[in-house]
Amino acid sequence: MKRPIIPYDPNLKWLARKLRKNSTRSEIILWGYLKRRQMHGFDFHRQRPVDQFIVDFLCSELWLVIELDGYTHLLSENSERDLIRENRLRELGLRVIRFWDNEVLEDIDSVLGAIEYVIEEQRLKLNIS
Repeated sequence: MKRPIIPYDPNLKWLARKLRKNSTRSEIILWGYLKRRQMHGFDFHRQRPVDQFIVDFLCSELWLVIELDGYTHLLSENSERDLIRENRLRELGLRVIRFWDNEVLEDIDSVLGAIEYVIEEQRLKLNIS
């Protein structure tokens, strides 16, 4: 059974391109491990429009979003927006996992292990070989 297409606002494509050109250090590091199907053969995209948001990383086959949070996400107005955003993504059927920038910068092996674990959960949940 084919899953439905993940909806997005086409007007966000230009902003997503801009964000790809101005990635954070942690995004660049993690992207080095996700690109070219390096993560168990699954195709990830970075700075991808989903609904009215742009997510840091998306694997549409697994319906998986990976978000990296910096210090600005500690501000109350940003944490409230993050919660609204995450709830909406979950309403769409996406699994969202979050990491702090410093986790990627200081302990990439643990981050990759957590991602691999969630990939396996999603693979089994969605019955993907």
